[in-house]
Amino acid sequence: MPPALAAQLYQVLALAAKQAENVGERFPEEARRIHYDEAPARSIRGVASADETLELLEEGILVLPAPVPHEDEFH
Repeated sequence: MPPALAAQLYQVLALAAKQAENVGERFPEEARRIHYDEAPARSIRGVASADETLELLEEGILVLPAPVPHEDEFH
């Protein structure tokens, strides 16, 4: 990937992460609650294992595993 494109991708991920609610390790549970209309729809971010991510995808819950910049790096 060209460095300029990688920098743009990083900036987009940082912006998306900054605007999303950090639910931490509750991510799989909260993603399900949103998907099944048990919680308000909103952008969330957090932590999920590879197995948890696959389970979410198999349930039809769209998740995007991505490296997210640390909060100290947000501007």
